[in-house]
Amino acid sequence: MNRKNTISLEDLDTKLDAWADEPQKFEGRIRRLASKWNREGTSFELKDPTSWRAPRRSANGVVTIEDQLRAEIDSIIIMGRDEEARHARRIEFVRTCLELSLEEHGLQMSDLEGRVHYHPQTFRDLEPTECELPRDVFTRWKELHSLRTELVERNLYLALINVERYAHFGVPRLDLVQDGSAALFRAVDGFDWRRGLLFRTYAVHWLNQAFRSHLYNHGQTVRIPVYLQKAMRHVKAAMGKLGNTSSSAAAIADLTGMRLGLVESALTASRSTLSIDASSGDEGDGPGLADSLSDEQSEGLYQPSMEDVTLREGLGEALDLLSERERLVLERRYGLGAFDEHTLSELAGELGVSLERVRQIQMRALGKLRTPALRKTVDPFI
Repeated sequence: MNRKNTISLEDLDTKLDAWADEPQKFEGRIRRLASKWNREGTSFELKDPTSWRAPRRSANGVVTIEDQLRAEIDSIIIMGRDEEARHARRIEFVRTCLELSLEEHGLQMSDLEGRVHYHPQTFRDLEPTECELPRDVFTRWKELHSLRTELVERNLYLALINVERYAHFGVPRLDLVQDGSAALFRAVDGFDWRRGLLFRTYAVHWLNQAFRSHLYNHGQTVRIPVYLQKAMRHVKAAMGKLGNTSSSAAAIADLTGMRLGLVESALTASRSTLSIDASSGDEGDGPGLADSLSDEQSEGLYQPSMEDVTLREGLGEALDLLSERERLVLERRYGLGAFDEHTLSELAGELGVSLERVRQIQMRALGKLRTPALRKTVDPFI
């Protein structure tokens, strides 16, 4: 591109603002102007990132990376509604310039990937010789990226505000913020100033989508498909409405309208994972699951005499390995022996403890029984 002049963003705004009153004609007008300026080799100014940052005060003492990030974002000047719409029109115009340059060279947007040696701090100083793109395409890409980056940076505060809703799910907060920041670029590309919305109103949708996607992919010890995680949320909500965490799959399916098989899969996937290093004793001093799995000579939970016993005998010997309270909970919970099945609520009342405490006793007892030697005998009951 043969450079004749550089247009300031304010001069560009003068033209674009005049056309904004007729949105239906805006696209055609900017396309004609973009084609003209591409032929003339007109370029646009790249703003210095310090122009939208206020001076930062020095931090006292040791600060965390998150504190540094918050301080950096707090120093960024937020756009007003009019400035936001004006900037969105700049982006649309420069993107049109880039698309026309790509068409001229028989290229597409996807061809830009991997062909620019990009660094976030120095890309404004890149020269066309440092990439594998035609000079005019490279120039338009650099201009567009500068504009997109400014709109993203001046809305990074949205990621910090909206991440609070998801920060208690056990994933690193900074990982969520990183995914949210990347989502802002997608929001910039989809934002339409003609609709009269504030950018932040539109961007929140993309942020929430990014946060949920991160939780779906990284919030479980074992990767669970997204569709199943969504089903788990509906199942959990249905249990709350039914007032019983032990509601049958059929009852949940009737309430939610979900397929019975999907409900059963969601219930199975909802079971907590257990570390093989977890201790099995009441006070955390019992043998870990790894001990039971690895010690072939162990005479603890595994008894060779159980190999040829009947199902009833095997179950009885398995329950003998439990404490009195653990055995009582399993027998009544699953209706073993002479007992009828009890709900967690009924057991809580009988034992005089909370429902959550009964659930913990049940899970600990089941953990003791889930050993290679006993699984074949006990699994039909648990």
